[in-house]
Amino acid sequence: MRRRTLIAGTALSAFAHRPGWAAAKHPVVLELFTSQGCSSCPPADALLGQLARQPNILALAWHVDYWNHLGWRDRFATRTATERQQAYAAKLGGGVFTPALVVNGSRVVIGSQHHEVQAAIAAAAMLPVAVKLEVTDGGLRVEIGAAPQEVRVQRIVYDPEHVTGVDAGENDGTRLHEYCIVREVETLGSLDGVAGRFSTKQAAAGQGQVILVQSADLRVLGAANLPPS
Repeated sequence: MRRRTLIAGTALSAFAHRPGWAAAKHPVVLELFTSQGCSSCPPADALLGQLARQPNILALAWHVDYWNHLGWRDRFATRTATERQQAYAAKLGGGVFTPALVVNGSRVVIGSQHHEVQAAIAAAAMLPVAVKLEVTDGGLRVEIGAAPQEVRVQRIVYDPEHVTGVDAGENDGTRLHEYCIVREVETLGSLDGVAGRFSTKQAAAGQGQVILVQSADLRVLGAANLPPS
């Protein structure tokens, strides 16, 4: 039976006693809200692609749909992405704009501003909840360490990279390179101050998936990335 195990987070709690396991560098979750119709977004997309290569970065690009009526329809845009950004804006302030980069669910910066993004990553708090992923022939096993409060656990499937030729709108004539594009979102369940285990399916061939553990106020408390195999 094929198994692959990944642990991310800083508080190993329920997992710490098991021999041969070690924590990865504490992850920082970057969520970029972007659009193919926005001329300010390609630099942010490129920066996200660069950062995603770092071992401690979990990057996700959420393509919003509110640019779709301005000359070009983004093939990756979803209402889910727009609603997620609206929820962050309600908690963090700053309004709804692109390219917006949310760091660990607790801070929003302009996604194309290198120095601002790097400073936000450097200042990001270590995530307190351990997340373990185990791939078997039957699917994906997800183990979540005990959290200090009620949390929601989400599975997010992404495409690692795409290239899109745009022939209308603000990016007319541009060949866009996009990274870590969210394609599927599934809520696995909630936990209230206890450790838990979930089972779900593996991503399709060529896709990666991220498990996010978030509090009611949307702060990311734990995360793990399973890149495409």
